Order: sequence, then structure tokens, then C-alpha cells
Amino acid sequence: MRQVFLDTETTGLDAAAGDRIVEIGCIEMVSRRLTGRHLHRYFNPERAVHPDAARVHGLGDDFLADKPRFAEHAAEVLEFLRDAEVVIHNAAFDTGFLDAEFARQGHPPLRALATRVTDTLAMARSMFPGKSNSLDALCRRLEVDNSHRSFHGALLDAGLLAEVYVRMTRGQDTLVIDAADGVGADGSAAARVDLSAYRLPVIEPSAEELAAHEAWLQDLDKASGGKTVWRTLAPVA
Repeated sequence: MRQVFLDTETTGLDAAAGDRIVEIGCIEMVSRRLTGRHLHRYFNPERAVHPDAARVHGLGDDFLADKPRFAEHAAEVLEFLRDAEVVIHNAAFDTGFLDAEFARQGHPPLRALATRVTDTLAMARSMFPGKSNSLDALCRRLEVDNSHRSFHGALLDAGLLAEVYVRMTRGQDTLVIDAADGVGADGSAAARVDLSAYRLPVIEPSAEELAAHEAWLQDLDKASGGKTVWRTLAPVA
């Protein structure tokens, strides 16, 4: 499965009002392993960056003045995203800007190119209801190191998002607690432990424990008015 983790930085908050993308960062993962392929571009948005946006990502008008227009790299962006699951934090925001940029060049929207678009903000809200689910908050909660993040940067944030996503979606099938899908913190393969050869001891209850358990079951049966299910089940041989 090919996935692309994507983030953008923009001149402001409203693509419909003419705000534009100033930076895009994409990181490729195949079968839950980073491939080393990435796409990172800055763009001249052909309009001023709102001061509030500049304070977030640190990209000002002077820095962006000599950068290429999005139109010059639209085909490259399309090709990188085509036929991938695109994973975005707060997908509605980034897809709105991408679709506006694509439409200016006569290209189809992102959802027509990607196999699917996955919103990790929606995933996080389902997993951690009532909690802060910003990318920074998820990094803290899932122990992803973001100490080097002083400004929002598209490529940096896409990389953090990839780490967060893997930790949000992994299942523990190894005794190495810090391993993500069998990969250790240093990037080495984490040893999987085969537990099939182990025989777990069975500790039989004492007569006193059995009597206490039976008394507890009788209390439950009495409290429910004789409606407890286990009374109707045949004993197991």
C-alpha cells in the first residue's frame, strides 16, 4: 500500500477568498515503511502573506518573491499524489487549497487522483474525544519528538504526521513496547518473540475462593431477580 503524508503552508486561511499555497511537503510510505522519497517545494503565491500566517510558518514575502509559481510544479505534485492514499491532518483545509490550485491549471481535484484521502484529525478526535488533537498535542501524547519544531514547516510536519499515524494505527505484536511495527527507535529491526512455545501456568482456586465466588454469584442473581444468564447455561465438561 502506497501512502503519501502531506502538509501545506499558505498565505492565509481562506482558499475561496484567494489565499494561496506557499509551501508543500510530501513524504512517501509503502507498506508502512518510509521509502526515502519526498517532495518539497516553496511557491511564490503572487499575493502578500498575511502577518498571522507568517508568524506560524515563518515564510515572508521577501523569501517567497523569487520562488516558482505553483503552476510550474503542478504536474510534479499531481504525479507524486496520483494513486496513493493521501494522509493529511485536518484534510479539509489542505484539500481546499490544493483543489483551488489544481483548478487554476485545469486539473481534477485531489480526491479524483488519490485512492483515498485520510484525515488524521478525524481519526484523533475519534480515538481521543474531548482532548486537544493538534499535531503538537498528538506528538506529546504519542511520544513523537517534535522538539526541533519552532515554526510550522510543510516537510517537517509531514514527517511528524507519518510518525504520529504509525503510532495511532499500530497493533502490538511484539514485546518491544517502543517498536513501531517491528522497527526500533534507532531504525533497526526489532526482534519478534514467538510465544507459542510457552505454557502458562494455571492456578487452581482454593475451596475458600470457590465458596466466595459462588456467594458472589448468588448475590448477583438475587439482585437481578433471578435473571442471570449463567444459571441457564449447561455446565462445561
